[in-house]
Amino acid sequence: MFARKAALSALLAALLAAPLALAQDKSSPAPQKESAAAPEADSVTEGSVTVEGKAIAYRAVAGTLTVGSSDTQDAMLGLDGKYLPGSEIDLPVKPVDQPATARMYYAAYFMKDAPKNRPITFLYNGGPGSSTMFLHMGAFGPMRVVVPADAQRQEGAPYPMVPNQYSLLDASDLVFIDAPGTGFSRVYGKDAGKAFYGTDPDAHAFDRFIRRFLTKYDRWNSPKYLFGESYGTTRTAVLTYLLQRHLDLNGSVFLSQILNFDDSADGPEGNPGTDKPYFLAFPSMAATAWYHHRVPNQPAELEPFLKEVEQFSLGPYASALLQGSDLPDAQKQAIAAKLESYTGVPAAYWIKANLRVSGGEFSKELQSEMGITTGRLDTRYEGPDLDPLSEEAGYDPFSDALTSPYDTAVNEYTRDTLHYGENMTYKPSARDPDFHWDLRHTPPGSRGWDASVNVMPDLATAMKRNPKLKIMLMGGYYDLGCTYFGAEYEDKHLQIPQSLDGNISYHFFETGHMVYVTEPALKELHDYTAAFIHASEGGQ
Repeated sequence: MFARKAALSALLAALLAAPLALAQDKSSPAPQKESAAAPEADSVTEGSVTVEGKAIAYRAVAGTLTVGSSDTQDAMLGLDGKYLPGSEIDLPVKPVDQPATARMYYAAYFMKDAPKNRPITFLYNGGPGSSTMFLHMGAFGPMRVVVPADAQRQEGAPYPMVPNQYSLLDASDLVFIDAPGTGFSRVYGKDAGKAFYGTDPDAHAFDRFIRRFLTKYDRWNSPKYLFGESYGTTRTAVLTYLLQRHLDLNGSVFLSQILNFDDSADGPEGNPGTDKPYFLAFPSMAATAWYHHRVPNQPAELEPFLKEVEQFSLGPYASALLQGSDLPDAQKQAIAAKLESYTGVPAAYWIKANLRVSGGEFSKELQSEMGITTGRLDTRYEGPDLDPLSEEAGYDPFSDALTSPYDTAVNEYTRDTLHYGENMTYKPSARDPDFHWDLRHTPPGSRGWDASVNVMPDLATAMKRNPKLKIMLMGGYYDLGCTYFGAEYEDKHLQIPQSLDGNISYHFFETGHMVYVTEPALKELHDYTAAFIHASEGGQ
């Protein structure tokens, strides 16, 4: 149990080190010390964006909705966040002693003069504890920040922002949601952190938010979609199941997915006996080596190369790992030589690692003789080693390169264009000094105990209860945080009837975790998602 907790702690630390949760606002008070001041009034603006050659006029709403920490408490709150008549909290009670609530910020875009029941998509990033500035300002909002196409750090501000010709507004109305404690979202009341910072409390908050949003804007009969990235896919699996109690989703989109934390390449050495992380991450390691021209006798094209690597990973490599100490030395040497042939990392290193190399170790080792650390979330990025003698990468060059442009973009755009948050701090991350995320999860049908994070049962149960539900999985080959092969493995091992396998579609890109930082991939991301919505909005 201790080793398992150590592995999960290592994974959580790695997730929190991502651009999904980098910046800390240490000046912000801890959640328990905040009091619920009056929220800023919603801001309504209008704009237009051209997508696929068509001008789309839209109405934008930036505002908040308050949700309770339980269904019972939530039902006592009106849409204005105040307790309904007859259910008031005793007024002399101090705000910090009141039941916990979360005021969740959103930026919603509604196409003007559109049918009332137009499709609507709820989008969010992950972290856990991340705002949704990345999907909002990088993927599908009406404006996007432009980052270099050659996987390099920009010089610094000013960062160019342009109308987003790949906005998803041509296919769906859009609602970008900041998780409790992130962006302009805040948590209040007694034990507010415990009430919202965890696998299950977080999913329940999003469940209550979405139902409140549908009520406020009278959109209950619209085709409904979820779009989550990174830890947002973990949330989406749980949320898809929770929403099933009240409504049928038309589809859920998983970008850079992780459903079972035992599959992560981050810290698997803390969970001995679980060898899946190593052979599921290896195709991404090989893709990274191919990108950086480290593969001996490198083939010309990536995808045929990866098909060969995938077969090796599931076959000889997995078989060797599963034999444990029974693996014959000659076979071990042969596997190490094959690992070197696919990555350029010397066989002696693989032997020393007992054929088991974590994502952080690979990022450090691949270009170590040049003093270069390879990126984690997007392994096309690289930077100088922080510590030449360390065993693992000391940072993620991708995260350091991308956080500032997105943070800058969302702060400028929200205030200058959406006219919201003038006197507020936008928090890219919920990571106050005492931030703690409760990784425990109670899956559907459990007997009451808490388990570590594996939300595959949630998604499988939702699909079985709604056989019309469509799922789309997308990701990047150059991602060691949420590996594409691990994500595909998860979806192909859901406990669902074979008849539902066809409800899942797969698309992968020659990019990393945030596939949209590369413009050609952003166009494909838009096209695949728009087609997914069009194909399922009628419940076919």
